[in-house]
Amino acid sequence: MANYDRAKYLKAFDDTKAGVKGLVDSGIVHIPEIFVTPALTENEFSAKNLDSYSNVVNVQIPVIDLKGMNGDYFRRRRIVQEVGEACKTWGFFQVVNHGVPQHVMDEMISGVKSFNEQSNEKKMEFYSRDNLKKVKFNSNFDLYSSKAANWRDSLTCVMAPNPPTKDELPEACREELLQYSEHVIKLGHTIFELLAEALGLKPNHLLDLDCAKGHFILCHYYPPCPEPNKTLGITKHTDPDFFTILLQDQIGGLQIYHQNQWIDIHPVTGALVINLGDLLQASISSRSDLLFMF
Repeated sequence: MANYDRAKYLKAFDDTKAGVKGLVDSGIVHIPEIFVTPALTENEFSAKNLDSYSNVVNVQIPVIDLKGMNGDYFRRRRIVQEVGEACKTWGFFQVVNHGVPQHVMDEMISGVKSFNEQSNEKKMEFYSRDNLKKVKFNSNFDLYSSKAANWRDSLTCVMAPNPPTKDELPEACREELLQYSEHVIKLGHTIFELLAEALGLKPNHLLDLDCAKGHFILCHYYPPCPEPNKTLGITKHTDPDFFTILLQDQIGGLQIYHQNQWIDIHPVTGALVINLGDLLQASISSRSDLLFMF
C-alpha cells in the first residue's frame, strides 16, 4: 500500500479499545492492513501446504488418563512413564480424568465468551497495556512490535502469588475465573509432581523450588474473520513458562510443529492440553539429565 503509515493505523486501532471484536461489530468486509500476515517460507507455514498437512492429519499427541494415579503405585508409575515419554518425544500431551469437572471447563469457556461479547463500554474498563496490572484486556500484547497483528483479543488475569481481589475481576466471568483457577491450581501441582518423578526426582522437588508459586490465566477470543486466508489467530511461538494447561473449545485450530510438520491437536472431550514451556526445558537442560500458565 502506497504511503502506508503503519504506526498511525496501529495507534488508531489501539485507541478504539474495542479490539478485533470491535472491527467485526463495525461490519468490515476487508481486514485492516495491520493484520495481513507477511508471506512466510513454506517450512514456517507448512500447515498451509495441503500435501504436507494431509500426511499428518491422523497423527495425535498422547492422551494420558490420570484416573487411579493416587491409589495404585503401579498405575502411578505407568502414568509417570507416559508423561516422561510424551515430554521427551512431543513436549505436549493431553490429560483426561484430571479432576477438573466438565461443567467448570464449560462455564469457563462460556464466561470468556460473555466477557468478549458484552458492550465495548464494559470491556474498555479493563483495556490496558500496563504490564503491572493484574487484570487487563487488550488485543495483541506485542501490537507495536510484531510484523503483523493477530486476529484475537485477550483477557489476562494474574492469579498468583498476589491474586486480584474479587471486585477486580470482570463481572461477566468473575465466578468462572475463580472456580476454574481453584481446580487448575490443584492439577498444576499434580503435573509438577509427575514431571519431577519422570525426571527421577522426589514428587515435591519442583514444588519445593516454588515452581508453582505464580500462575496466570490467559483467555484468547477469536472473532469470525472476513478474510481468514490473510491473517492468523496466533503466530508460531513457544510459551515462556514452566508449562501451560490449555483448555480449548470444540472448534479446534490449535497446532504444534513436530518433526517438520504442523499437526492439529484435535479437541478431546473433557481433556486439557499440557504444553511444556521454555523455563522447564531450560531447567532440564542446565541439569544435564518440558491463550492457565505456571
